[in-house]
Amino acid sequence: MIGVLLVDDEALTLDLHREYVARLEGFTVVAECAGARAAVGALLESPVAGEIDLVLLDMTMPDGTGLDVLRHVRARAGAVDVIAITSVRDADVVRQAIGLGAVQYLVKPFTFADFADRMARYRRYREQAQQTAGAATQAEIDAMLGALRPTARAALPKGLSPDTLERVSALLRESGALSALEAAEHLGMSRVAARRYLEHLADVGRAERASRYGGPGRPEAEYRWLS
Repeated sequence: MIGVLLVDDEALTLDLHREYVARLEGFTVVAECAGARAAVGALLESPVAGEIDLVLLDMTMPDGTGLDVLRHVRARAGAVDVIAITSVRDADVVRQAIGLGAVQYLVKPFTFADFADRMARYRRYREQAQQTAGAATQAEIDAMLGALRPTARAALPKGLSPDTLERVSALLRESGALSALEAAEHLGMSRVAARRYLEHLADVGRAERASRYGGPGRPEAEYRWLS
């Protein structure tokens, strides 16, 4: 099990990231911090420091930055892995974070599918590293680094259009929850077509399906966007 430390100064963001991690196989949250100083303490001095394998690290906090956390930990020879999760897009910050050992840089806001993809890549990287003992061959090094690189997005199922998928996604993001009939009426398409797009979003982890009760007959499927 990969132990995760969550670091973010926003309580709602910590709640969201905790929920996301709980949905992933092979990861568990072992500690949470709402600031840079607390994060350094958790990584270097707390009783759970030895259980932390990965830090999901915000870059901007009232008492310091994610870069400050990384510098303090690296100065003490801390070998924990870090995924930067932040709204900061400044290229210099990205460069410094990578230079200090961040293995991924994920920009807010993102979907659960984006989050799960980065975490899955990290898990593959970690597994590859653990399988490599002693002096690594070039092929083993390439495999370790390749595990962190994004893979090409899978082709859409036959009959689905990228443009229409984006329209359905945008509508679901704005609405929060929709049935296939409601989506069809908003977008001027058939109910069957709308359901295909909504089902695809659910299949790839960008939406979740549930049953909506309240009317006579069988319950209707409802789709909710996973932000």
